[in-house]
Amino acid sequence: MKTYSPLRYPGGKNKLTELVKQILDNNQMDNSITYIEPYAGGASVALNLLISNRVKKIIINDKDRSIYAFWYCVLNYTDELCEIIMDTDITIDEWYFQKEIQNNKNDVDLLSLGFSTLFLNRTNRSGILKAGVIGGINQDGNYKLDCRFNKEELVKKIKLISTYKKRIKLYNLDTLELLNTVVIGSKSKNFIFFDPPYYKKGSSLYMNFYNHNDHVELSKKIIRLRKHKWIVTYDLVDEIISMYSKFEKRIYNLQYSAQRRYKGSEVIFFSKNINTPNNDMFI
Repeated sequence: MKTYSPLRYPGGKNKLTELVKQILDNNQMDNSITYIEPYAGGASVALNLLISNRVKKIIINDKDRSIYAFWYCVLNYTDELCEIIMDTDITIDEWYFQKEIQNNKNDVDLLSLGFSTLFLNRTNRSGILKAGVIGGINQDGNYKLDCRFNKEELVKKIKLISTYKKRIKLYNLDTLELLNTVVIGSKSKNFIFFDPPYYKKGSSLYMNFYNHNDHVELSKKIIRLRKHKWIVTYDLVDEIISMYSKFEKRIYNLQYSAQRRYKGSEVIFFSKNINTPNNDMFI
């Protein structure tokens, strides 16, 4: 599956793009709908649906200021961001410099922070902002820090996305606030893909992660979204199964690449107003 996102994510949503398209087809959701990702991250599914004209517009949201800054730059500072990408040397000294920007993320401008996010996402292991650099500080690993930093390809993706910016709405809100202020009461036909931080390993993968009570509060809010069609994906753990026990679920395998390659299982829950599709990816 081709990804239009310039960002890398461990276990990213791109693997579910075809499944989401199948859900849209099975539930007679045509290209007049609005597709929403409250935890955008790399926004890979959203971008694929938009660029393939399967949806009218997309709403992407991320509470993490670093991720928000990157998408803000893609949509509003396109040329400036692309120029920085082409002009910046991919070196360990630059990696240290960009890491320091992340350490002061609330005090720097959006363009600096947005590029820093892209730089570390493409030079860190598995794209994790808090992870170490590809190849190690001494660059004595099998791969070097620039192995996933194809400048021309990144610029190409960013410029393509920017041509769709009139059909993209970007927010920097807590998910519960996004639901209260943007989704609930909306007259648009919406489809929402919730991909919250993993329950078990969220703290090691994301800058913004949840504790148990956060996951509980989110589940209560999602359960009350009876007028909207939605899916929720999670790591396969008993606590999450219990929170969404009243909803149909499917389990699927995937290959993670965070720190090391290994196979794992995730679960997807479906709102009660969705006709759940059959798919070969389900166990």
